[in-house]
Amino acid sequence: MPLLRKIAHGLTMMAMMAMMAMMAMMAMMAIILDFGNTFHKAAIFDGEELVLLERYDRLNLRKLKELLAEFPLVQDGIASSVVHYPAGIKNFLQNHLRLFIELTHRTPLPIISKYGSPKTLGRDRIACAVAASRLFKDVPALVINAGTCITYDLVTAHSEYLGGAISPGLQMRLKAMHTFTRKLPLLDLPDPGNITGSDTCESMISGAVHGTVAEVTGMIGNYRKAYPDLQVILSGGDMEYLDKLLKIRIFALPNIVMVGLNYILEYNLQHAK
Repeated sequence: MPLLRKIAHGLTMMAMMAMMAMMAMMAMMAIILDFGNTFHKAAIFDGEELVLLERYDRLNLRKLKELLAEFPLVQDGIASSVVHYPAGIKNFLQNHLRLFIELTHRTPLPIISKYGSPKTLGRDRIACAVAASRLFKDVPALVINAGTCITYDLVTAHSEYLGGAISPGLQMRLKAMHTFTRKLPLLDLPDPGNITGSDTCESMISGAVHGTVAEVTGMIGNYRKAYPDLQVILSGGDMEYLDKLLKIRIFALPNIVMVGLNYILEYNLQHAK
């Protein structure tokens, strides 16, 4: 009987430890906010797992409260913004969460930034760099984020962020041709078609799309000359569109900004203890 009691006690302790570990994992749930030029995004992470991603034309406090009500175990959060967002959201999160970070150039990072003007560095770009460094350890990585603008961000094998490049995105190129000329129409982004356009609209599409593909291909080629073992990640709103056209081995990773923001939050949680 004493032996059975010891076994039962041991099993009970194991069950309690497993439950505590599960509760600790559940307590790691976090909300990640990205206020971009085109959309506002909110994501719920459970550790490194993306549980939910919502996209809004504009995120307000009411919608945020409704989202958090669905995930009462969320304790921490981070927000990245390239636009102004409601002060009520910031105040609510500061009072509601255990730790809330508004990403700035002063936020501690798990990489070394060698960017010359950190105050003007886009928060989305630094998040991409952090994600790339975490996902591809000990090798250089280039993140191409194809959104409103196309950004190129390079991280070395030693987790050093060196910077990159910024160029107009696909929609911006089409809008620019319409805005800065008198007769060229405003076009949506259809299938790319042939490289040689047979009329004005097709020619504009060819210039915007095939010109972008040539740019991206050339940039990757130039970076790989300097870093032969370079890993390339493609993300952003136009990721799927460009991925079909690029004839280069790359990793397509949607939501890399959200992933990077989650890693930054995790890093600050660890160093806050």
